[in-house]
Amino acid sequence: MTSGCNKLDVYDWLSDMDMPSNYKPFNIVEIRFKGSRKDFFINVDNLYLEMGEMVVVEPSTGGYDVGHVSLTGELVRLQLKKNNVTAESVTKKIYRKPNEVDVEKYNAAKDLEWETMHKARKLALDLGLSMKISDVDYQGDKTKATFYYTAEGRVDFRELIKKMAEAFRIRIEMRQIGMRQEASRLGGIGSCGRELCCSTWLTDFKTVSTSAARYQNLSLNTLKLAGQCGKLKCCLNYELDSYMDALKDIPNNIDRIETLKGVAYLQKTDIFKKMMWFSFPGAENWIAMPVQQVKELVEMNKQGIKPEAISSAIETEDIREEKIVNYDYENVVGQDSLTRLDDRNKRKKKRKTKSNSNAKPENKNGQKSDKAEQNPPKQAVAKQQNNPDSAVTATGGKENKEGQNNRPKKRFNRHRNKNRGNNNTSSKTE
Repeated sequence: MTSGCNKLDVYDWLSDMDMPSNYKPFNIVEIRFKGSRKDFFINVDNLYLEMGEMVVVEPSTGGYDVGHVSLTGELVRLQLKKNNVTAESVTKKIYRKPNEVDVEKYNAAKDLEWETMHKARKLALDLGLSMKISDVDYQGDKTKATFYYTAEGRVDFRELIKKMAEAFRIRIEMRQIGMRQEASRLGGIGSCGRELCCSTWLTDFKTVSTSAARYQNLSLNTLKLAGQCGKLKCCLNYELDSYMDALKDIPNNIDRIETLKGVAYLQKTDIFKKMMWFSFPGAENWIAMPVQQVKELVEMNKQGIKPEAISSAIETEDIREEKIVNYDYENVVGQDSLTRLDDRNKRKKKRKTKSNSNAKPENKNGQKSDKAEQNPPKQAVAKQQNNPDSAVTATGGKENKEGQNNRPKKRFNRHRNKNRGNNNTSSKTE
């Protein structure tokens, strides 16, 4: 699935090294194809090839195939030795580098694979064959296709090959693979959140037994232990050797200890910490003991000696239910009130009104009145000269002809009107 970590990729750590002047490059090249398939070919014409470059090669059957260069140079010798292949047994050749026609035909063949697989599945269902066609691999020249399938037993697909040859007009090759090989070809994401090991780097599939899970104190739940292939997960073997080494110091066949208080039954074993937990029937606490102490108590029981209550000599642990915090997504839209911030604004305004009412009116109003007497506004003086009936007070307040004070205008905010009323009352007191 990803191009960064793939078991087909090989790092050429000799690419930056300077070779001797009389060095003759190794003429065998490793070529990779679809589905973790690799093969070795002879570079007869001594073409300059780089890793990842497309080449036209000789297939095992007629025609030609197109692949990508995965490794060149001296590291190919190591790959031959690793795969137990001799240089003399490599006979297939590299023809040339592909031209535009070869690339177009190769891309067209790859585009047909998905449609061809579904048509082949339909033909197999019509014939009633108990098989599953999981992948199709077209040859580069678009003259042959290899069908990979899985089946529990032997399948007679001779009639299927005839119908597929008539429908697709190509040469057909059927190849049976296992469940693990199918998962490695298709790829996917495991329960750990990472890509499948079999599709990225794992090439050697070893058998996995249920004893591997039993040694690691895992619950024998097939739904959790099985991978996408339906078999036990390959990762159960990764730490099995470490557990087997640690289990050498853990006593076997010990499930209880007899004491004067009663019989303590084994509840849990920590292999790496070498601790064993016991509990009495009906007790809420578990008693943790090291392995060495458990061995001593078992030897005493074999001799017919029952020790005293072991809870007084060792540490105990309370079994408490941990509070599970749910971090999943929750839709909280509409749970909060839209007017939840109105009370805060009202409280702030009430605090402002209290501070204004507690302030000394004499100092503030006195300063304002003095300034008003010293420098009366020009508009007020002009109105007083034109209209002698209208009087301007010393505090700057205006009165109607009837002698009544103007009422404050009604606004949406009633607290603001209250503030104005407080200021007017303070001016009246003066």
